[in-house]
Amino acid sequence: MDYPPSHPDSPALSASEVLDMLQDHASADARALLGPRYGIHVDRALGVSMADMKLVARRVGRDHRLAADLWATGVYEARVLAGLVDDPSAVTIEQMDAWCADFDSWALCDTVCFTLFDRAPGAWTRLEPWAADDAEFVRRAAFALLWSLALHDAGAPDESFVAALGLVEEHAGDERPLVGKSISMSLRAVGRRNGDLKLAVLTTAERLVDSDSIPARRVGRTPLRDVR
Repeated sequence: MDYPPSHPDSPALSASEVLDMLQDHASADARALLGPRYGIHVDRALGVSMADMKLVARRVGRDHRLAADLWATGVYEARVLAGLVDDPSAVTIEQMDAWCADFDSWALCDTVCFTLFDRAPGAWTRLEPWAADDAEFVRRAAFALLWSLALHDAGAPDESFVAALGLVEEHAGDERPLVGKSISMSLRAVGRRNGDLKLAVLTTAERLVDSDSIPARRVGRTPLRDVR
C-alpha cells in the first residue's frame, strides 16, 4: 500500500491510527526473522521492513507529539517510526536521555541516533555521559551518535572530534561486540572527515592496536587499515 505524503493542513494522526498503518505491512515471517537474521531481539514487534516503515513515515510527516506517543507504545516498529518522524529541533536533552535508556536493540539505537539525535540541539552534550554508562545500548548510543555526527555535522570543528577520541580510547576495551563495533565505526568515520582528523585517528588506532586489551586491539585494527 502506497501512502501520499501528508498535507500540512491534514488532521494529525493518532498513535493507534499509525499502528494500524504499520500493521498493514506486518508479517509474521518477518517478525520471526528479526532475531535470527538481524540480531534484533525485542519483546514487542510487528514484523515490518525498514522500507515500509519509511513509507509510513512519509505519510505521517514531522510530528513531535505523535513521536512521543509512538515511543510510549513500546512497539519496536513504532519506536523506529518515532525516530523518523520526530522534529529534531524540538528534541530536548531530557528526551534524549529517556529514549536512550529505553534502547533494547542495536537497530533502534542506531536508527534514532542517525535520523534524529544527531540533529538535535544537545547532540554533542550526550557523548560523554552516555559513554560513561555501563548499559550496553546506552554506551553503544554514545559512539553511534559520534559516528553519525562525523558523517552528518559538516560544521562541527575538528576540536570536538579530537576530544571525542579520548572517549574512544577510554572505552575501547569494552568486551561487548555491539559496543566495540560502534566504537570502531565511529573511529573510521571521524578519520574520513579530513587530513588532520585522519592523522589523529591513525595515532589513536595505533595506540589501541599496541594495547594489552584484545577488544581494544580489535577496535583499532579496522580503522587503522581503512583510514590509512
